[in-house]
Amino acid sequence: MSDGSLSQDEIDALLQGGGGMDLGGPATAETQGGLSSQEIQEFTNLLSSTTDSQAANLSGMLGKTVALSAPSIEVVNRDQMISKIPDEVVAIRVNFSEGLTGEHGYLLSTDLSVNIAGLMMGQEEVELNDAALSALGEAGNTITGSVVTAIGDKVGKTVMTAPGDTRKELRANLQFPMDNFVKVTYPLTIEGEQSGDIYEFYSMSIVKDITVALGVSQPATAAGMEQAPMQGGMGMPQAGFGVPQQGFGQPFAQSGGMIGQPNVQSVQFPNLMPQGVPGDQGNIGLLMDVYMEMTVELGRTKRLIKEILGMGEGTIIELDKLAGEPVDILVNHKLIAKGEVVVIDENFGVRVTEIVSPMERMSEIT
Repeated sequence: MSDGSLSQDEIDALLQGGGGMDLGGPATAETQGGLSSQEIQEFTNLLSSTTDSQAANLSGMLGKTVALSAPSIEVVNRDQMISKIPDEVVAIRVNFSEGLTGEHGYLLSTDLSVNIAGLMMGQEEVELNDAALSALGEAGNTITGSVVTAIGDKVGKTVMTAPGDTRKELRANLQFPMDNFVKVTYPLTIEGEQSGDIYEFYSMSIVKDITVALGVSQPATAAGMEQAPMQGGMGMPQAGFGVPQQGFGQPFAQSGGMIGQPNVQSVQFPNLMPQGVPGDQGNIGLLMDVYMEMTVELGRTKRLIKEILGMGEGTIIELDKLAGEPVDILVNHKLIAKGEVVVIDENFGVRVTEIVSPMERMSEIT
């Protein structure tokens, strides 16, 4: 380039993003699929700070000591992701909905899922039915609470998640964010049980917003303004980059750079549906040793006072449930599950057959 002209190879390199060209400018940080090494390191440090609380929450739910090792992070696409996971997995999707928005979730192998669900339900060799998947969804929501609390503290926002969705799926049918996303791998060890890995994924938008808040990267709009070409050496950016011209009091419209057109955006109202508070989930480990009253309700009925006073030995009371219907399991008089009556040695017991969804439980409370 000594004569000031560009060769065809140099033009091709510019069109492809500048690969292989030395333009004499500052060296750019090494990137991996859209994240710099510094961004990856800061995000790794943030997630590493949550492993102890996640492990404590899982220990309380499983009744055994759980160890969660430091996570490893890489940027992948869908094909790369499904090539590194088992043929069949349990997918727990807990997307970020407020404060930060984007796709997020966990993937567990079926063996690890059966192990965790069995410990939560107090059973061995459980099937991955609706009850087991509901238990795994509760575990996913709980450990997500630890993560979003830590992220919210770091970025200075209240971060909320949408209601979760848990399913058993073939890896070929799994849906992931478009383009590249962030894959996190946590090695998990459960006391006296077979160890395994928990896979977590984040859409790139979440991670980018976090690194911007941590001060290790620039917002996309700011980056665009810094790279705006100069006109005639006078230090004025060209129109169309969303930068207002000084002295006119009229901002450019984002779409075309025309002066005098206001930038109108629709108002976003918060979701009025009740949702769990991640901060509460993050501190649930403090309550694991608290006793609560659990009752099993066979059925209910209403009787006149004179009928109640007239009851004696041998009186038969008809209830509002049919024979064979599941009984209700209540904690502090709030419905949390349904089950069927069993006999254990000489005692009655109840086998849990259905876990009431968080939304139904919320409607019971409100």
